[in-house]
Amino acid sequence: MENKLVAVLEIGSTGIRLIVAQIEGGRWEVLDNAGRPAALGRDVFNSGELSRESLLECLSVLQNYKELLAGWGIAASDTHVIATSALRSARNRDMFIDRIRQETDFNLSVVDGVEENRLMYLGVRFALKQDLPMFWKANSMVIEIGGGSTEIMLLRRGQMVAAHSIKLGTIIIDQRTRSGAGPGLFHERYLNEVIRNATVQLNDEMDLSHVRTFVMAGSDARFVSLQAGSELNEHCRVISRNNFIAFADRIRGYTIEECVQKLGISYSEAEGFIPGILVLKLFLEQTGAARIAVPLISIREGYLIDMTLGVDSDLQKEFFSQIIASAVNLGRKFHFDEAHARHVAKFCMALFDALVKVHGMNRRQRMMLETAAILHDIGTYIKASGHNKHGQYIVANSEIFGLPRDELDLIANVIRYHRGDAPSEADIEYISLQREERILVLKMASILRVADSLDRGHAQQIKDLTVERRAETIALHTHGGHDISLELMDIEEKARLFQDTFGYKIVLN
Repeated sequence: MENKLVAVLEIGSTGIRLIVAQIEGGRWEVLDNAGRPAALGRDVFNSGELSRESLLECLSVLQNYKELLAGWGIAASDTHVIATSALRSARNRDMFIDRIRQETDFNLSVVDGVEENRLMYLGVRFALKQDLPMFWKANSMVIEIGGGSTEIMLLRRGQMVAAHSIKLGTIIIDQRTRSGAGPGLFHERYLNEVIRNATVQLNDEMDLSHVRTFVMAGSDARFVSLQAGSELNEHCRVISRNNFIAFADRIRGYTIEECVQKLGISYSEAEGFIPGILVLKLFLEQTGAARIAVPLISIREGYLIDMTLGVDSDLQKEFFSQIIASAVNLGRKFHFDEAHARHVAKFCMALFDALVKVHGMNRRQRMMLETAAILHDIGTYIKASGHNKHGQYIVANSEIFGLPRDELDLIANVIRYHRGDAPSEADIEYISLQREERILVLKMASILRVADSLDRGHAQQIKDLTVERRAETIALHTHGGHDISLELMDIEEKARLFQDTFGYKIVLN
């Protein structure tokens, strides 16, 4: 990547924040940062819409930032503007986004919960480096409390188990408790009930009592780490479990005014501070973690990391492996045939890599095909007959770490067509895709059908595969002495879509 100055601007539930960074040779350095409070979340979580006053306040802040960026010589095209839970929940967000574009020339992108989790993971992984070995050796939980949502990731020995975006944020908690029992009981009864409900699902995915590494992201956690923690490295601090709980217990009865006076934070920060700290404490107490890691970075730095990631960088490869790990965990939840799924995925990757000049797909699409291969038979949990359609439904209505909704829908369609009839104009889910996406479904489903036929009996008879492209055929050479009569029979039918899509006939020997 060329050397240049860029800006990342985040419109959050409680404020509008900016960082200016120098990108040089795939590395980045923050040169400046700024933040201004904004009550967007209070509007949205009260009425469901952003008010005229909030719009004008937001526009005023953005105009000031635009002048600041002009001083740095950063154009609107090099300013990346993102918005999180408040704006994505607002009914009038489209008009809000259009007004910002008209008034400031900023193109605003609303990130969903999956994307927030992805950017948070990139930031956490960057901050921890290799300085916290337990993150990779034991079970871990990563959590960030925002104004409108809580992002949670669970990892088993460094491998992603699940990622969730829960509609539970400091502003929502404050609003609901103000109308309830009042400050004296606010947090105790209400929060205990909410956290208990949330942990039921989390415990189904991974026993939280076995979590040994607890990672807290977000401004509230960063504040506590500076008060009661110590440095792990320049981008991360650590706090002992006892120190964090002692801090939370000490401030639990503070009023907003006392938070401002005794902690030295602004009024806008103080409004959600105690709810955020108590949520973190309640989740921490569900785990067996002895200490807490606190990355000194935000979603904005995560965005910078994403911008500088090379396709073949170690972090990018690791990120893709976490998506596959999350897909495998989803398959296990539905009792899939893991040996068969991994074997089919292996053949898919062999075909993909050998035929890049034929299909023209990129590295991310390779990961999507691998995900579809891992989950192609997940629908048998419901019923073997028509399991491709059942699998489509399960995946389309599930969460997989790192995959936004449009990519999940595409993968679900690939699963739908890994067997049976080819896509047609009568299939609503297929026709609703963009033209380029429909082409991708055809390409991926064609490869998946061939790979699936190579393990027709789910016995992994064919151990290895060599792919040879000839003038009019793709020859698949199998290795070892084995009976492939079932595979030969199945490939006759399943290779038709491949031939129709790419023009090559599949020959198995």
